[in-house]
Amino acid sequence: MTSADIPTSTLDGFQKADGLETEPRFGRVLTAMATPFLPSGGVNYPEAEKLANYLTDHGTDTIAVCGTTGESPALTWDEEYDLFKAVKSAVGGKAKILAGTGSNSTQEAIEATQKAAKLGLDGSLQVVPYYNKPPQAGLAGHFSAIAKAVPDLPIMLYNVPGRTSCNLLPETVVQLAAIPNIVAIKEASGNLDQVSEISRLCPNDFEIYSGDDSLTLPMLSIGAVGVVSVTSHLAGNLLQKMVRAYQTGQVGEATALHLRLVPLFKVLFSVTSPIPLKIALELQGWKVGNCRPPLCEGSSELKQRVRTTLLELGMLTVD
Repeated sequence: MTSADIPTSTLDGFQKADGLETEPRFGRVLTAMATPFLPSGGVNYPEAEKLANYLTDHGTDTIAVCGTTGESPALTWDEEYDLFKAVKSAVGGKAKILAGTGSNSTQEAIEATQKAAKLGLDGSLQVVPYYNKPPQAGLAGHFSAIAKAVPDLPIMLYNVPGRTSCNLLPETVVQLAAIPNIVAIKEASGNLDQVSEISRLCPNDFEIYSGDDSLTLPMLSIGAVGVVSVTSHLAGNLLQKMVRAYQTGQVGEATALHLRLVPLFKVLFSVTSPIPLKIALELQGWKVGNCRPPLCEGSSELKQRVRTTLLELGMLTVD
């Protein structure tokens, strides 16, 4: 089956599929939400609230605030805290909210996570410490200390060695999965063998999410339950249908949806994310602004490629 064979009704929106007995804690599609900026450079909190509402209404189960796509390295802790409050005000009760409160300083991560926990959010996304490259024992100690400091807050680990220069190995994930409130991992190593080991060795209730949009479908086949997505800003409903189709045995439909989205996956990660995503959102009318330095504005050639891809997928109205 090709994407052209899928009825329009299948591509427009989604309904919960029968046959999924239990939902993962954070759902199937999590969006790593972009942070909108004003022309002055400040955070555009009203636009963040609007975007969070839109995502919730278009396939997103959980919004991850202040992750990589949210440009967390360029935000102050105060800005991050205010974003958590704004998104909770906008969609609290409609969608779950994950607070990106990780750091390469264990004490900073603890303090930020404790502060976010007091807001009554649904969990914390904890990135592997970057730059200082701790050994596996250091990683285990880092995440254990954070979990101990917020025992009632569910924690999702975030492994993205392409950005952190440090890989959280399966044997360390297994050790951490024994801690009651470390409940999931966003795996963005790009290594399916590593994902297979995590799936094989960790308890059944420890949930694995793809951290790479283009690898979601193959990761589902080895135990992942969903995706923490960038593409869901633009195609959240389609990603929901893809994941649910696979989980209910409709592999052909899931494959067709994946193939339909491949051009979007490719262009959104053709240069450092979230530069292409912000171009796409601006083209659709969102006031998200450019990325903060040291990220930069996309080239005119990139803007044209993003525009062409959106037009081909019917995600942009022709002027």
